[in-house]
This record gives sequence, structure tokens and C-alpha cells, in this order.
Amino acid sequence: MPTLNEERKISDPVLNPGDENYFNAAGGGRLLLKSCRACGEIHHYPRSLCPFCWSADLEWMDSVGTGQIYTYSVTRRGAGAPYCIAYVTLDEGPVVLTNIVGVDLDTVRIGQRVKVLFRTSEGGMSVPMFTPELP
Repeated sequence: MPTLNEERKISDPVLNPGDENYFNAAGGGRLLLKSCRACGEIHHYPRSLCPFCWSADLEWMDSVGTGQIYTYSVTRRGAGAPYCIAYVTLDEGPVVLTNIVGVDLDTVRIGQRVKVLFRTSEGGMSVPMFTPELP
């Protein structure tokens, strides 16, 4: 019998100063990353300082929104279960902690190609999550 993730409540993300652009873009169906002008590294979760060189010389960039599952875990018990949490390596390089949705959870695999989609939180914010790409 397949393990399907039901629609579960998504809590509102806690916003830090400067997160507005990220979540506004998500509301428009875009996944943003930050790129450091000083060292050239791209990172996620967007923050005000580069986690590689500590520079504040950063710019927003659009992600293509695709990548592959690096690792994952399916939770089958407890409130809101079942669900799948995963690390996804984006095609741009950064690794994102996310949920895998819209799929039989028994079919999720390491190395599987995924694409971003956006789910709405309890307070109406768009939160990026990932679903397998069609072959």
C-alpha cells in the first residue's frame, strides 16, 4: 500500500530582517538564492552575510528550482505524519532542507530529480517545497 503524504498544516515561517524579498518572491512562484559578490559563492537560506567569507556584498538571484535529493527521511508516526523531510542539492550548488510532497513517499530515492513548488502556510505565506520531476 503506498504511503501518501496528506495535506498537512504548514506553520508560518519565522521572519528575520531581510527575509521579505525571499517570501515575496516565493509568493510569486520564484525561489531566490543569494550570491556573494566578494567570493562568488551562492548560498541558501538567504542571510545578510555570506556564510563563506562574511561579506555583506550580496545580491539576490533566481534559482531554476531544480535539483536532486541528497538524503531524506520519512516520518510515519506522530502529528501530521506521514511526511518526508530531505536535503536537496540545487542545480546551482546550495543544499536546501525541505519537504518532499505530492508523491507516494515509498518511491522517494536518493539522487532523484526534484523541482520546487510552493505550499501555503497557515498564515498565507508561500513556502518552497519539492516534488519529483516527471521523467
